[in-house]
Amino acid sequence: MRFARLGPVGAEIPVLLDGDRALDLRAVTTDIDGAFLRDGVARAAAAFAAGDLPELDEASTLRVGAPIARPSAVYCIGMNYAAHAAESGSEPPSTLVMFMKSPNTVVGPNDDVEIPPGSVKTDWEVELGIVIGRRASYLASPADARAHIAGFVLANDLSERTWQLEASGGQWSKGKSAPGFCPTGPWLATPDELDADDTGLRSFVNGEPRQDSRTADLIFAIDVIVHELSQVLALEPGDLVLTGTPQGVALSGRYPYLRPGDVVELEIDGLGRQRQTYVATSAAGRE
Repeated sequence: MRFARLGPVGAEIPVLLDGDRALDLRAVTTDIDGAFLRDGVARAAAAFAAGDLPELDEASTLRVGAPIARPSAVYCIGMNYAAHAAESGSEPPSTLVMFMKSPNTVVGPNDDVEIPPGSVKTDWEVELGIVIGRRASYLASPADARAHIAGFVLANDLSERTWQLEASGGQWSKGKSAPGFCPTGPWLATPDELDADDTGLRSFVNGEPRQDSRTADLIFAIDVIVHELSQVLALEPGDLVLTGTPQGVALSGRYPYLRPGDVVELEIDGLGRQRQTYVATSAAGRE
């Protein structure tokens, strides 16, 4: 199944996607959140099978929101593709590298993104996102991980490289948590919808190819990531885990960083496509 949230910011409607149709889930759940992902997916499947979900009127005209409501946490895995580690000037990691993004970075896949004031190194990163469906804490082995995964999403782990690497004090999250720095979606796909262990992911800037890889190239695979995170923290339903980005980002020195007017497009096979326009911020004094 594929789930999405359509409508204005703060008033998104949960839907189940059936081909080109968006079926209204409000009789089943108020939102695509941790509570729904923990015990509501089966109810949605039953309502769909019974024909009880009405089609949402004018769905094609509505804004596409992030397919999950604000998670309690966004965990990120760094340098999880060997070629990206190399272009970052690092050896491939021997242990899992983890950092965090603020949950309020999660926005719709096609929302405009403001380049933060003073930023000269805003960078794109296409990533496979894992969405947690059951609490995961101290899992016995990677083989237990998949039972705790509700589905997968496409995400852009945007980074401000000066703040991340040069003025961070070693804390990457400083360059990862600006408003809008995690466009997510357009939909959440349950694990049966795609082979998340080997699917293609790509990015483009102003129509020009940047990244092109497969999740089979992950150094730490999906199940290993969930298992290892569960040894040091508790993953909660609705949490988002970003699995890392392949080579082809501006940090490599081969491409310019993002500027106002640039358009970034990202895609993962089975998880759809995003398109963001980058704009100058007017954030001074904003409350």
